[in-house]
Amino acid sequence: MPNHIIAHDLGTTGNKATLYDREGALVGASFCGYETEYAHTGWAEQNPEDWWQAVCLSTRRLLSETSVSGADIACITFSGQMMGAVPLDRAGRPLRNAIIWADQRALEQERWIGERLDFAAVYRITGHRLSAAYSLAKILWIRDNQPDIYRATHKFVQAKDAIVARLTGAFVTDPSDASSALIYDLERGEWSDVIIDACELPLETLPRIRQSIDVVGEVRADAAGEVGVAAGTPVVIGGGDGACAAAGAGVIGEGSAYNYVGSSSWIALSTPAPIYDPDYRTFTFGHVIPNMFMPTGTMQAAGASYQWTRDQLALFEKETAERLGISPYELINLEVQQVAPGAEGLFFLPYLLGERSPRWNPHARGAFVGLTIRHTRAHMYRAVLEGVTMNLRVILNAFRAQGTEIEAMRVIGGGASGQVWNQIMADIYGLPVQRLAILEEATSMGAALVGGVGVGLYSGFDVIHLMNRVAATMTPDPAAQTIYERMLPIFEALYQALAPVYDDIAAL
Repeated sequence: MPNHIIAHDLGTTGNKATLYDREGALVGASFCGYETEYAHTGWAEQNPEDWWQAVCLSTRRLLSETSVSGADIACITFSGQMMGAVPLDRAGRPLRNAIIWADQRALEQERWIGERLDFAAVYRITGHRLSAAYSLAKILWIRDNQPDIYRATHKFVQAKDAIVARLTGAFVTDPSDASSALIYDLERGEWSDVIIDACELPLETLPRIRQSIDVVGEVRADAAGEVGVAAGTPVVIGGGDGACAAAGAGVIGEGSAYNYVGSSSWIALSTPAPIYDPDYRTFTFGHVIPNMFMPTGTMQAAGASYQWTRDQLALFEKETAERLGISPYELINLEVQQVAPGAEGLFFLPYLLGERSPRWNPHARGAFVGLTIRHTRAHMYRAVLEGVTMNLRVILNAFRAQGTEIEAMRVIGGGASGQVWNQIMADIYGLPVQRLAILEEATSMGAALVGGVGVGLYSGFDVIHLMNRVAATMTPDPAAQTIYERMLPIFEALYQALAPVYDDIAAL
């Protein structure tokens, strides 16, 4: 058998091709960017042809830079951005730009769906709240506004599925991406007849659902030359980027969880059954691990709040760091360490971009509450980290309220690299926080994992614990825990008290 796997991560800013060997080691990576078109407020589109060119270019560059032959590829597999709508013809070619996850134009279609389906029923079937962000509303927007394209569409697919169709001729998806469409019955593991019938959506326009580890086809001869691999190379479908990141973080079995910390942040679990929150604060995707699910809660401005703090409050630290040739966060973190947990009663509400989980309130706004003459910028820095983490704790509480037990929290993403924030997480979550050795490649690593298992190059999913080891563990400090447990009800009360004010501000 060939010795290497190519895992593609079709993200929002570009495609990253990564190469892993049969031991699970990362051999090399190559990135190729593409643009997003924002033609109107609330619109976000990308050209699938740009995705294809990025896949071809990054693959050829990757093999050239690593001196690995295209014939030594055991499989190609994928992770991809979720919640989009890509209409393909019978040849697998796009009929228009893809409407991607960030697009919010389909508000009228969301309202139309809500007239035909009960909000609670949609949540119970799909694991998700009714929203214009999901694929279903975007497909219906095409139906209502571009009927010629709608009628000509053979299949509506997600980003990675569009590339797989072009590589292999197979129109397929997997449970993780299917569950981001708002058409998928989580517990039955198939497209929902109830939703399809209510929305008058032809079942034949949806791709076949396969397991993420399935070999769904081989690279066709007419595509092999463009991509740079041998014709007949197996293609494993892979999964959506969030579920692949879970696998890459080692969250593959019950009791495990991970916290991605980037501009946004989310907590996701691995469970044998969906989690339905009675207050609809969280949502559940299918996992790339067969017969598992990925309950998730996503907040909008996590790392973005810390970046705002750096850019607006920490100008001295930025200038000093630039002279020293270091990250300004290193200096900010030194100051945070000089302030006791709780920031002497200063709270930060991290709603700089509105909020998804746990509030689902686009009108929510950020705030410092409790400022006194004693507070310094260092107190504000610490309050920002604590406020973001307390908001994530509200998400964690929603899962715990359903009886979910979590042994430890794994952290990945660029924002997870700081030990100071990791310790604050441990103290607020009341859990050991495990920082993984590889923080930025978890998504491609998860795709490589399912690909390797799918073709038999890897013996099982547990190999991920060798591919991405725990580099450091922070355990909760009992004294800090006590402080934060007293602060958490106040944090919740502050949001509830300000929620009506947010609406008044939005009306200005």
